[in-house]
Amino acid sequence: MQSLRFITLAAIIALGLGSGARAQETVQFSSADGRTQLTGYFFLPAKLASARPAIVLMHGRAGAYSSLAKGSYTAATLSQRHRAWASYWAANGFAALLVDGFGPRGYPAGFGRNSYHERPEELDETVARPQDAYGALAYLRGRPEVDASRVGLMGWSNGGSATLAALMLNAPGSDYAPLGGLHFQAGLALYPGCALKDKAKAGLKSSVPIRVLAASDDDEVSPKICETLTRRSREIGSDITLTIYPGAVHSFDDPGKERQSHAPNRAATEDAYRQALAFFAEKLKP
Repeated sequence: MQSLRFITLAAIIALGLGSGARAQETVQFSSADGRTQLTGYFFLPAKLASARPAIVLMHGRAGAYSSLAKGSYTAATLSQRHRAWASYWAANGFAALLVDGFGPRGYPAGFGRNSYHERPEELDETVARPQDAYGALAYLRGRPEVDASRVGLMGWSNGGSATLAALMLNAPGSDYAPLGGLHFQAGLALYPGCALKDKAKAGLKSSVPIRVLAASDDDEVSPKICETLTRRSREIGSDITLTIYPGAVHSFDDPGKERQSHAPNRAATEDAYRQALAFFAEKLKP
């Protein structure tokens, strides 16, 4: 692994906005549900001396694309946040695969705030979306640029919930035949809904390390539920920790001016990038 690239927030935002932040390749692959053909955006480091570790990225309830996409849903209209993070991973020697799980099912623009109970069952973050994550892992198994034994999973909001659900023992999709026994090696969830439809009420049992980054002033999901989930999960032996950023709000790492004009969000964003890089660099090392 190349040296860790701890960079300023301005540089992080530039990664998301600059021309070099576009995906190198738009790809298609099957979800582990056996029927959905997914779209993904594949990012690679500029130099590839050997097969690289990778991060599968799971978008939140607003989908993979910018709110300014105006009906054009392509690599060119990915949201700033997704481009920034994927480019950050590539800059630090990781491959990254952003999974669009909503567009192929007819919802490319995602969903607005307070829409949770209006979303269709085929987007369930505890069943359907974990299967998408494992479909992405199976796809990476066939990429020569990727060391498929070193793949992490990362998600935001609803995608963070999907990340937690996918990392539970016997998660939907984890027995997908094309995986050949592969599994994710670590997971990171940013401001997820931690109730997981009561599937983790007694705690989340996982065999891989998980980190959760939440916001104290989140008005979409409850950091207190994440505290409960983390405590119960640790009690049953899972390696899971929770960081709650004081004063930060939901989507604190959105690079737009609205979020980053709030000082607690800026501080949370910079720390989230540092924590994420250190975590995956350690857990996905050879």
